Amino acid sequence: MYRCHLLHGSVNKSCNGMRTSARWIVPNHLLVSYFNLVKSLTSAFPNMYSISRFQHTTSAACCCSKTRSGEKYTDPFKLGWRDLKGLYEDIRKELLISTTELKEMSEYYFDGKGKAFRPIIVVLMARACNSHHDNSRDVQASQRSIALIAEMIHTASLVHDDVIDDARSRRGKHTVNKIWGEKKAVLAGDLILSAASIALARIGNTTVISILTQVIEDLVRGEFLQLGSKENENERFAHYLEKTFKKTASLIANSCKAVSVLGCPDPVVHEIAYQYGKNVGIAFQLIDDVLDFTSCSDQMGKPTSADLKLGLATGPVLFACQQFPEMNAMIMRRFSLPGDVDRARQYVLQSDGVQQTTYLAQRYCHEAVREISKLRPSPERDALIQLSEIVLTRDK
Repeated sequence: MYRCHLLHGSVNKSCNGMRTSARWIVPNHLLVSYFNLVKSLTSAFPNMYSISRFQHTTSAACCCSKTRSGEKYTDPFKLGWRDLKGLYEDIRKELLISTTELKEMSEYYFDGKGKAFRPIIVVLMARACNSHHDNSRDVQASQRSIALIAEMIHTASLVHDDVIDDARSRRGKHTVNKIWGEKKAVLAGDLILSAASIALARIGNTTVISILTQVIEDLVRGEFLQLGSKENENERFAHYLEKTFKKTASLIANSCKAVSVLGCPDPVVHEIAYQYGKNVGIAFQLIDDVLDFTSCSDQMGKPTSADLKLGLATGPVLFACQQFPEMNAMIMRRFSLPGDVDRARQYVLQSDGVQQTTYLAQRYCHEAVREISKLRPSPERDALIQLSEIVLTRDK
């Protein structure tokens, strides 16, 4: 039996911030299993690469001191924050609440300590599309509003997710439901969502309203997908990727599309923005699922192995299952028996599950770069390219 050099990259493997680089060698029989998973991936997302193009990977993007457009900049986050000064103050202004307790609950996560990953992508995409259309890199007020709305929808979903998952910590502090109780937490999430809806209606563009209301539907459908599972092993990965798109990537994809609609009349540009957001969003969640196995709780700001404890089989688990078929029974019973979580975690760490999931995230980022590179060069376009690498190399 020959051995195939399939994957290459870096993965966090310890809690002390150190990185280890490795070349992962996969036996031929596992290569066949892997391609079976890729088949389910490509059927769920037909715009992804064909199977043959998954056989080799390089880094999705390269860090450069100079953008491809020739203009120097520091990093994507500094570039994006130019248009996001006062972001959380402006969000709090949208939450016009007279009741002290409800106000405190609703503003709890808008403390400026989040990554603001979604608003950053949104304003960078707005400038990139504006520049592509008419060389105007200024962000319109309506486009900036989309960044606020995206962060509000995201935060509302976090509040609701914590209730469903009975989570006790997030971003290094107690959750809303832990402090105020589940019933009040649900209402706080609803209020944030209603404030986002009002802000969205204020923009007055029916196409944009339609685009972003799709996000709310996807969030609900994604949560239902997460509550269920597939008995058929071949269907599990497609189920997982569909859930990942609806719960995480849809918000990023549709927010990017919304700002492109506001800044450029070309449907081709709208599709580029959507595809970039979709692919980066899926990659972001894949890496999140990897970090659940490779990072410490203090790095993540929430408990690790949380997905296993919730009974969820994420990418690393599904790939590990190809090497350890005994995990199938644990997946079907949602890791509910004593010792299931610890055993499953050990199987994942002994397998290529983490590396395979990281590799898959690289492929999604590569596709995102391919899409955004269709726009005319600009500092913001190139910052979006660099963001795809940040997605892959983040450790929290």
